[in-house]
Formats: sequence, C-alpha cells, structure tokens
Amino acid sequence: MGLEMEPLLLAWSYFRHRKFQLCADLCMQMLEKSPYDQAARILKARALNEVVYIEEIDVDQEGIAGMILNKNAQVPRPGTSLKLPGSNQTGGPSPAVRPITQAGIPITGFLRPSVQSGRPSTMEQAIRTPRIAYTAYPIASSSGRFFRLVMASMLTSPDGPFINLSRLNLRKYAQKPKLAKALFEYIFHHENDVKTAVDLAALSTEHSQYKDWWWKVQIGECYYRLGMYLEAEKQFKSALKQQEMVDTFLYLAKVYISLDQPVTALNLFKQGLDKFPGEETLLCGIARIYEEMNNISSTTEYHKEVLKQDNTQVEATACIGSNHFYSDQPEVALRFYRRFLQMGPYNSQLFNNLGICCFYAQQYDMTLTSFERALSLAENEEEVAEVWHNLGHVAVGIGDTNLAHQCFRLGLVNSNKHAETYNNLAVLEMWKGHVKHMGDLQRSYIAAQKSEAAFPDHLGT
Repeated sequence: MGLEMEPLLLAWSYFRHRKFQLCADLCMQMLEKSPYDQAARILKARALNEVVYIEEIDVDQEGIAGMILNKNAQVPRPGTSLKLPGSNQTGGPSPAVRPITQAGIPITGFLRPSVQSGRPSTMEQAIRTPRIAYTAYPIASSSGRFFRLVMASMLTSPDGPFINLSRLNLRKYAQKPKLAKALFEYIFHHENDVKTAVDLAALSTEHSQYKDWWWKVQIGECYYRLGMYLEAEKQFKSALKQQEMVDTFLYLAKVYISLDQPVTALNLFKQGLDKFPGEETLLCGIARIYEEMNNISSTTEYHKEVLKQDNTQVEATACIGSNHFYSDQPEVALRFYRRFLQMGPYNSQLFNNLGICCFYAQQYDMTLTSFERALSLAENEEEVAEVWHNLGHVAVGIGDTNLAHQCFRLGLVNSNKHAETYNNLAVLEMWKGHVKHMGDLQRSYIAAQKSEAAFPDHLGT
C-alpha cells in the first residue's frame, strides 16, 4: 500500500514548483469538501494571482489619458526630461549612426517596457497600441477561472466566481493581516479591481495603526495605477521612512519618471545605492534613465558596474554589446554576444546579432552560418524580415547589389511594414537610375513609418 501525500502539502508542492493550475485545482477539491478551509483558500488565491502576475516595478507606457491630461511643462530644458532627450554628451555614438525611435530615444540592445516596445509618440499610435502583456499594462481577469457562490463571499463551488468582491466585508478581513495580504494581491493582480484593493489596503493600514510599511507601498501602487502620482509619492515616501526597501525605491522612482522628473529619479536611485551598495536593480534603473536621456557613455558606465556585481546579467550584457557595435567596435561587441551563447539564450535575435558583428569584424566564415541559424530559429515573419534586412547589408558590403536587392525583397515578402528595407531598396534603385521605382519605394517608406509606433530593433536580444 503506497503512502499518499496530504492534499494541502501536495498543493503547496505544486505551488513551489510553479504548477499553479494543478495547485488551484487541488485547492478547489479541498474547498468542495471543506468550504471553510482558510489555508486552501489563501493558497488558491496566491496560485491564481501568480498565473496573471506582472512585475509592477518596470515603468509603464504612457496611456492615452496621461497624454491628454499631462500637466508637465511642454518645453522642458534639455537633459531634464525624457520627452526632450539631451544631445549626445560624452562621446557615445551619434544619432546618425545609432538608430533611434520616433520619440528620439536611442534603440537599446535589450527589449523592455518603455523602450523600443514603444512609448506612443502620437495620439494615433496610442490608439492603435494594443493593451496586452507585452506593453507592460496589467492583464484583466477576463480569462480567470469561474466558480459558483454557495453561502458566503469567500466560499467556493464549481459554477461561480472564486471570490465575490461585491459581498466582501473588507473591514472584517482587514483585521486578519495574513489573509488580508493574500486577498489584496488577488484583488489587485488577478481581478484588477483597483478601487476595492485600495479600500482594503486603507482599512488594513488603519488596523495596523499606520505602522506597517507594506500596506503603504500597496496603497502607493493603487494610486499609481489610478494615475494619482502625487498621492502615490506620499505613500512611498512614508513607507521609506518606516522601512527602507529596494522595491520601494524602485516604485518611487517609477512615479518620478511618470512625472517626467528623471533627475529626481536619478538622485533617488543614488540615495538607494548609499543604503544598498552594489544593488544591481538600482544600477540598472540609473542606466535606463541615462539611456533615455541619450547619455550613452554614462549608461555604459553603470551597466559595467552591474556586470561587476553579476556577470550573467542579460540586460547589461546586451546593452554594452549594442553600444560597442554602434561605436564601430564590432570585435568587442562580438565578445559580448558570444557570452550569451555560454549563458544559455539560443534564439534568432542572438544569431542575427552574431552574424552582423562577424561581418563587420571581417570574420566572414561565421557570417552566413550565423544568419542561416537565425533563419532556422525565427519564430515569426518579423524576425525573418530582420535577418533578410541584415543579409541585404552584407550583400551591399561585398558589392553584390543584385543579391542585396533580392534580400531586401525577401524581407518585404515577410513583413511589408519594414520601413528601413523600403529605404534601402530606394537607394539601390537610385544607384541603378530607376527614378520612378525610387519614388514608389519612398512613398511606401513613409507609409511604413506612420504605421509603426517605433522601428523594430535590429540589434536586440
């Protein structure tokens, strides 16, 4: 006769191994037998929360409401605003060499929120931008599991919602700190009901006599989600006075960036480094702000500090490699991208970068091999178009304009919205003296520019 694990312990094991759906199903079975099992209820709420959890620390894109109701100065001084990046200050590659987005931000080597995923620069682009996980916006709970209400708001059965928020006695649950925290995270992340979440957080803060810094941080998150940045700033500052935490520094800096105060955010990060020396998330935050302010040299300096703390940090490695490539140092960039092969990433973007670096570093034996591998690993038509775009540059470099023409055409077959490919084809037609074709391609280039919120990253990891 085999030994069976106790159901709650097995569910906890599923949770620890990130098998959240199995954990939720097992908790559901326990709640059907014992509707008042508080441990199973909390564990299930945490499992459902983890399924849709999105890191709130990363800076979000500016929404349509923020663009319309923006109270910041329209003409800030250069170097003091992310909406008006300063000129190239300390010897990094110029915008003529390094591609930039339509918002004027240099394309980085690492895809993250608010960079080349695109802060919309016009109202038309903002309307066209979908609100999905890739844009760093919170996911709604429309795809969540549904269960039926039995007797009370927190009881569970197969045909209704897991928790009926409209029937919750928030004051009752605010008096149970452990249950209240799990319930808040479920309401905030899974249900995306910010109003109910902030009410629960306010009651819990009152019950703790305003001595629990965690609840102040959660209220700040709710205010930030509601666009109440000044109120969020007060909550985060109050939380820092009670307990200095890295996440709180990051949340407060996020508020300042949303208020377009990058200098204040930089000073805050540096204060955080005084309290937490060598903390890589704070160093990365400083590097990101400098990058958006077009201060590439300071960006590289802080990314190198990150690598001193953690030499496997992907973002810092990719950004330094990208900077060396655009600074006409492909041999150095190649070392960083080869480092990725040792670290584990194995995708089309990486081999695309390796191929173009090998070509400019005159390592021709590896160039075509890398591009072939990139084509075989491409997961969508956009990635295929990027590879053919770079192969066209290789063909131009060796003087084979016919091959370049074919490569660019193949890129447009896979993605007819690739603006730079239209531009390069127009240049080739100009060389051949085909003025009529060049005009058509230029019009297509302008149309492709308008249809994209930002150019795709040609050297991103």
